[in-house]
Amino acid sequence: MNGTSSIMHGDRTVVNSNTVNMQGSAIEIHGLKKSFGLKPILRGIDLTLLKGERMALLGANGTGKTTLLRILAGLTRPNAGSVSIEGLDSEQYAQQTRHLVGFVAHQPYLYEELTALENLLFFARMYTVANPQERARELLQRVGLERRTHERVSTFSRGQLQRLSWARALLHVPHLLLLDEADTGLDQQGHELINALLAEHTAHNGSTLFTTHQLERALADSDKIVLLSGGHVTYQGETKALTLDTLQQIYREVTQ
Repeated sequence: MNGTSSIMHGDRTVVNSNTVNMQGSAIEIHGLKKSFGLKPILRGIDLTLLKGERMALLGANGTGKTTLLRILAGLTRPNAGSVSIEGLDSEQYAQQTRHLVGFVAHQPYLYEELTALENLLFFARMYTVANPQERARELLQRVGLERRTHERVSTFSRGQLQRLSWARALLHVPHLLLLDEADTGLDQQGHELINALLAEHTAHNGSTLFTTHQLERALADSDKIVLLSGGHVTYQGETKALTLDTLQQIYREVTQ
């Protein structure tokens, strides 16, 4: 697999050339900018994620990681720049691109007054999922919530909400998973579950972009690592070229 890796720190830019993967892009981002009021969050992001790749997005709190994922999920509009998902412009083809994406975030995006099954059936209608009852029940069993199928979400623990969020994100068999600290609130069994779900997604050539503050997890679960700082991409490179010590050093350098 070919690509480039670079570190940008102050006036110094170092670029290492590798080979180019020609399998096509899951995400293409060019010149992406986003501000909230007078506060710029993203200051011109250029980024490519290939089909089947897993990319870890790192950076301190407030660097725009969640904002970037929300834009990719179609929940927030950028001020400038472009996003395409599998070759489709995300604004021009908003409905089509949303059907390609599954999103798991801090906020569950679930309806507390509905049961677990009712939540999944609601989202199944939004995504025109075939055989929605069968698919919803299959996923509730897969994430270990079959015994709570008919219980209101308002009674769920944080970990159970996260499990149901995973089921919702996978309902329509998305090509791209966007994960914003998606293991929040999960116990060891929950971690093992999502690792299995991610392995299945990747085995079917699914692409994944995830945020984490755990550098060890970034190294273990990604093919590429990207660092955000000051609203810019300050580093991107292939995981196989990194050790934990090297990544820790890069992280300290580019997030100062």
